[in-house]
Amino acid sequence: MSKKEAENIKSILSDSKIEFKYFVHKAVFTSQEAADERGLELKQGVKALIFKNGKFIMALVPGDRKVDAKKLAKILRFKELKLAKPEEVLEITNCEVGSVHPFGFIHELETYMDEKVLENEIVDFNIGLHTESIAMKSEDLVKIIKPKILDFSK
Repeated sequence: MSKKEAENIKSILSDSKIEFKYFVHKAVFTSQEAADERGLELKQGVKALIFKNGKFIMALVPGDRKVDAKKLAKILRFKELKLAKPEEVLEITNCEVGSVHPFGFIHELETYMDEKVLENEIVDFNIGLHTESIAMKSEDLVKIIKPKILDFSK
């Protein structure tokens, strides 16, 4: 788990003058646990998943949806996309699976956001720890992380 990642993200948001709400909570390992702990809807959570096909990429989807890896691979013109192994995720992001934040640019990961994330005015996500998270406007998240916005969830 990475306290450094969490501090870095809080600094990025503060330096950018972005309004956000910071949560410290019991450890959460699923999107449903996170939503319950934060008092927000499941769909407001942003899941950050790492996939690979020769290179690693980040895919962001709402907490109530899944990445359609076949659809995303087709859009990106990849033969296939495989979910990264937990040890690869830790090595690449300094975060354990379930605590990965959506700030892919920090680790030079191309970041793809499913368009359904933007159906929520407020989104929330872990920031590198299972016990710390942020809630903020989805439009502000897009301004900061500059993802490619596509339709690839199911």
